[in-house]
Amino acid sequence: MTYHRYITLIVLAALAVFTASEAFAQITTEDVGTDKLAQTNFKFLEVSVDPRAAAQSDAMTASEFASSAAMFYNPAAMGWMENRISAGFGVTNWIADITYNTASAAVRTSYGVFGASLLFADYGGGIIGTIAATNERGYQEYSELNVSNPDPSAMAIGLGYGIAVTDRFSVGTNAKYVLQDLSDAVLSSDGMTEGNSTSTVAFDFGLMYRTGFRSLNLAMSVRNFARELRYVQENFELPLTFNVGVSMNVLDLTAMDPNVHALRFSLEAERPRDFSEQLKAGGEYTFMDIVSVRAGYTYPTDEQNISLGGGLKYDTQSVGFSADYAYTAFGLFGAVHRMGVSLSF
Repeated sequence: MTYHRYITLIVLAALAVFTASEAFAQITTEDVGTDKLAQTNFKFLEVSVDPRAAAQSDAMTASEFASSAAMFYNPAAMGWMENRISAGFGVTNWIADITYNTASAAVRTSYGVFGASLLFADYGGGIIGTIAATNERGYQEYSELNVSNPDPSAMAIGLGYGIAVTDRFSVGTNAKYVLQDLSDAVLSSDGMTEGNSTSTVAFDFGLMYRTGFRSLNLAMSVRNFARELRYVQENFELPLTFNVGVSMNVLDLTAMDPNVHALRFSLEAERPRDFSEQLKAGGEYTFMDIVSVRAGYTYPTDEQNISLGGGLKYDTQSVGFSADYAYTAFGLFGAVHRMGVSLSF
């Protein structure tokens, strides 16, 4: 195959990303509608929690993961996990003093790869609860009613499975119990309260295809598929997203030693339920399979800007260790920092 045919194949794969995204957009436009924009809840499920992925603006649907973090993006990637056991931990310092803590683990068996994940959102303290009153201030604080101030939280516990059906095709799914607690609301000045907690089971689905042309991958995923929920009097849906992407080590097109240099580029289209389509691009350069530097960009966005990051990896005969960091500029909200470590055996 000539060099020009290589380029043609890559271009066609990229066009497939945009075509599939547009087709999905046309199918779902009637269901989504402008009245549904920004109307989903459980938004913590949309936050990227893995520093390697976040540094590449989450353009990871078609990228292969060496760690259990694949469950947070495309569970089909678990099907090609090479190590027998992988475990990871991460923390995301989000905007407005919100913190996300994650843990995940996966085990490869003869029947596929099984995994478990945990995501916990800490919305921080310092929230002063108030209720309307007829006093001079026009309100009373919860503390004056002997009621604790609001302390909202959210969590997701997932069980995932991925399997390589053939040497080119893998599929995966992830079932997760998701809970969001907005704390008790005070209904009257006598301290009567009402709970604001709800939960459900959500599902992620994914598939990945190794084209056979060098390291070119095609993939798609559906995340946060669940039933409609209700808070008191308002119905809402989870932030369902559809992703389709391509990924490839572009240095495969050169004579450079793949054991020394790797430059993986990813392109992805995302169709969310509650806002317009986004295009995501990410790149990761790795030297000697030890040091990696990464960058990514998402378009369009309101405040999120470029993402950058890096990682170190060290393997022995029996244990592998990696540490990653990501920085994302977030306009008026400052910067978002993510850190994570993973172990493999």
